[in-house]
Amino acid sequence: MKQLITLLVFTAFLAHSNVTNAQEYADNSLNSSKTYKKRHAIYDYTEKELNSTDTIPGFGIQSEKLKITGTIYLSDGVTPASNVIFYICQADEEGDYHSEKVNGKRILRHQGWVKTDENGQYTFYTFVPGTNWGSKALKQIHGYVKEPNDTDVYPINHFVFDNDPFLRKSCRKKIAKRGINNILKLEKEDDMLVGIRNIVLPSSTLTY
Repeated sequence: MKQLITLLVFTAFLAHSNVTNAQEYADNSLNSSKTYKKRHAIYDYTEKELNSTDTIPGFGIQSEKLKITGTIYLSDGVTPASNVIFYICQADEEGDYHSEKVNGKRILRHQGWVKTDENGQYTFYTFVPGTNWGSKALKQIHGYVKEPNDTDVYPINHFVFDNDPFLRKSCRKKIAKRGINNILKLEKEDDMLVGIRNIVLPSSTLTY
């Protein structure tokens, strides 16, 4: 329960964090500033230049290795959205988020960043997360996006898994009714599971 409360608080913090200057946030020299502590985690990447592929820490040692890939489109659902920053975070296979403070800011261990290529494509190499022992919560991967030349950060619907026993029929019906495609159907390829999810950006920066 304590970890669940911590997750809810952390997720709420990510979803409602406001930003003021994208260039400033991407500057790692601000790690000890108030800006660093308040900014959204989507800006905390260490590389000067992101690319369309990233590997989540812990990928190599987890038993259920996972590749998530797809295309991000503009709101018309047809035009590929290039240079979109896409951030994900998740628990490990035991449901632990492994957060720690760095320069006064809470940081998660299992997180990653990509920037979509000219075709709007992205790929994460990660693993299937778990939940706390005895919990009936869904396995989830949380995602946030930022469009180019826009300082607003907004969440996408969490990735959930088609084979999750706690993804009940009632939940599936609600997801289908809302027209959401966040359920990953995994296929086995060699020693890795693969899930494809295409994402359509909203016409505004409102949460959807």
